[in-house]
Amino acid sequence: MNVDGWKSQIKRGTLEFCIMLMISKRPHYGYEIINKLDTWAVLSAKESTIYPLLRRLLKEGYLSSFWQETTEGLPPRKYYSVTEKGSSYLKAMEYEWNNLLTAVNGIREV
Repeated sequence: MNVDGWKSQIKRGTLEFCIMLMISKRPHYGYEIINKLDTWAVLSAKESTIYPLLRRLLKEGYLSSFWQETTEGLPPRKYYSVTEKGSSYLKAMEYEWNNLLTAVNGIREV
C-alpha cells in the first residue's frame, strides 16, 4: 500500500501551520526554519518547498521580512515575522486545527 500521496497532502497544510507557529514566537530566517523542521522527520522539507511557501505568505500579507547583518561575517539574513493579518490567520488556523483533531480523535474512539 502506498500512502505517499496522502502524506503529501497532509504535510502541505501542516507545514504552513507549523511555519506560522514558529515565526509567531520570534522572527526566523529561512535556513533556520528548514533546520528546525528537520528535527521532526515527518516535517522535513526542502528549500524548494519552504522558500516558495514563505514568498507566498509574504505576498498574501501574513508575513513581513527584514534583513539583518550577522556577527559571524556571513552575508545578511532575511528574517520573517508575522504581521497583524498573519496573527489573525494563525488564530483561524489554530481554531480549525483543534476542530480537526477533536473530530479525528472522536472518530477514532467510535
